[in-house]
Amino acid sequence: MEIAARIGLWRDLFVMLGTSAGALVGLLFIVISLHFDKITERADANMRMTIEGSRNNTFHLLTVLAEAAAVLTPQPALALGLELIGLNLFGLRLPLMIVIRYIGQPITISEGGGFPRRLLATIVVAYLVGAAGGVGVAMGHSGALFLVAVACVVKLIRSVLTAWMLMFGMFHARTAPRDGFP
Repeated sequence: MEIAARIGLWRDLFVMLGTSAGALVGLLFIVISLHFDKITERADANMRMTIEGSRNNTFHLLTVLAEAAAVLTPQPALALGLELIGLNLFGLRLPLMIVIRYIGQPITISEGGGFPRRLLATIVVAYLVGAAGGVGVAMGHSGALFLVAVACVVKLIRSVLTAWMLMFGMFHARTAPRDGFP
């Protein structure tokens, strides 16, 4: 069966993924706008990472939306594969930048009260799996769409869990002492 026909078998899943991602992006905008005054009250590393994490969460969801649109667009397998590789490698920069900016800072917003290593590792792996799926699709292996679908599902679930963690993690975050004051 040619790849275009095989992609058609995945249509409903990618419609659901794209719709879910779009709806969640809308919800994130609403939540952030409703709580913007509370978000801007603090200026410590936890707050900066929360704001950046929320922004990245939106980008992760937009990546899923773009991947779903790419899969649902009639096009040659090579073009689709290259788009999927590009989207995932572009998205991969987001968690890597968080690590570079915040790894040595006093971050206490994760589930365990420290730096969110598992969260970031999960999203990095999801982007790498998505890129690997793109490579497979570019090579004409329609079964590689499974990897793309898994990566999209992980990004969706991780985004929801991350939003939850950021929302409640800020209530439990310890504020770092400033200028010698406890």
